[in-house]
Amino acid sequence: MFYLRLFLLLSFSSLQGLQAKGYYQLTDRVRHAYEQITSLRLEAAKESIVVLKRQEPDNLMVHHLENYLDFFDLYIREEESRFRSRLPNRDRRLEALAGGEPRSPYHLYIQAEIRLHWALLRLRFEDYWAAFNDINQAHKLLLRNQASFPDFQGNLKDLGILHAAVGTVPDEYRWCLQLVSSLDGTVSQGKREIEQVLARTRGTDFLYYKETKVLYAFLLLHLDNRPDAAWEVVQGAGLRPGSNPLDCFVLANVALRTGRNDQALAWLERRPRGTEFLPFPFMSYMQGLAKLRRLDPGAKVQLDEFVRYSRSRHYIKEAYQKLAWSELLSGNVPGYRQYMGLVQTKGHASAGGDKSALREADLGQVPHLELLQARLLFDGGYHDRAFQILAGIEVESLNALEDLEYKYRKARVLHGLRRYDEAIRSYDEVIVEGSSQGAAFACNAALQAGLIQEQRGRTESSRQYYKTCLRLKPVDHATALHQQAKAGLSRLR
Repeated sequence: MFYLRLFLLLSFSSLQGLQAKGYYQLTDRVRHAYEQITSLRLEAAKESIVVLKRQEPDNLMVHHLENYLDFFDLYIREEESRFRSRLPNRDRRLEALAGGEPRSPYHLYIQAEIRLHWALLRLRFEDYWAAFNDINQAHKLLLRNQASFPDFQGNLKDLGILHAAVGTVPDEYRWCLQLVSSLDGTVSQGKREIEQVLARTRGTDFLYYKETKVLYAFLLLHLDNRPDAAWEVVQGAGLRPGSNPLDCFVLANVALRTGRNDQALAWLERRPRGTEFLPFPFMSYMQGLAKLRRLDPGAKVQLDEFVRYSRSRHYIKEAYQKLAWSELLSGNVPGYRQYMGLVQTKGHASAGGDKSALREADLGQVPHLELLQARLLFDGGYHDRAFQILAGIEVESLNALEDLEYKYRKARVLHGLRRYDEAIRSYDEVIVEGSSQGAAFACNAALQAGLIQEQRGRTESSRQYYKTCLRLKPVDHATALHQQAKAGLSRLR
């Protein structure tokens, strides 16, 4: 009788374990909550998740949704205290998923996604060691899942981005990645994998199709040197900038980075706002920047809005720098100096743009007005106007550093006007004269010359320019410039 009771007890315990395992099912409720999250309607998504837990209590997809919600909330708000307080959610979710159904392709995939999301957040807050460890673990999970479920396209969505990005990791962080990971890949490999996902899921109900398209566009833009192709991809991604602030951000971001300033500004001015959406102060910064690039004094309104409402650790110094530039464009030099004083006391100098702003503030040298105008107009894609500004500068009146900047700005504008031979000659001049200086002009000139030569199919020349870029160590923007040069060399393999 004792053994019968023991057998029944063990059997009952085993059945309880089986029942508690949970399953992964992509139901309509899951899809609806995902759409709400990726529309930044996070409060509505929370309510949907409550209903999902009540109606589908064993559906483990809820942990995937909650992690997406945390990711967007923390990445956009960028408040470190909020990040630290929610960090335990990562371990709690991974623990809950450990007992999930292993025969589902979502079992390992969601665990990998959770690790990747927190890796990105940790990178945002400069916790590099933990971030790279999460990337390593995610990569292993994705490889295992790919071996077990080769037809599940979510695997290649993530693997493609990892393989494309790994070769561009800056040298100062590569040792950390190599220490914890055997991850390897090239831009071309990652690009092929993402293209495969898009080809196989086109016209299907693949949950991550739009997300994959956006990732592909950013890959083309940042790693593959194909800005126009990136623009075409986001244009055809079915984004809704008038009703979805995240879609508006993506479109405006690509537009700003491809010389389509007026289009970016039009979207940003009509972006959806209201209490139903997660606050997104950074888009005020983007709107102010777009106005500044066409020399519009109204840029101050949105830039000031950003610094007043943002709790971000990034872009604060850069925003005060842009406010200072706005004053300078209006002829108010004391106003410029006042804002540059705030650059020194506000925000963090961890990212390239913020470091550059702080260096300008520390130098205490007022920028040359016409060179600043040419710079802003070029960044906005107004190349003809920028060229006219440069043509009116009396070169003899420039000091040595201003003369170097003048030659660099001229090269950039010639590049934008597709006068490539003239641009290359000007870039070469900047490289020769600026290699011994701390400014980034020579390093970026080498990068841009490499991009031109790569575009023209002159592989060896392009490779040499990229190597020159990597050899130079400017005070500002070295990480970003070297990352792009590494991406160029990766493409040329």
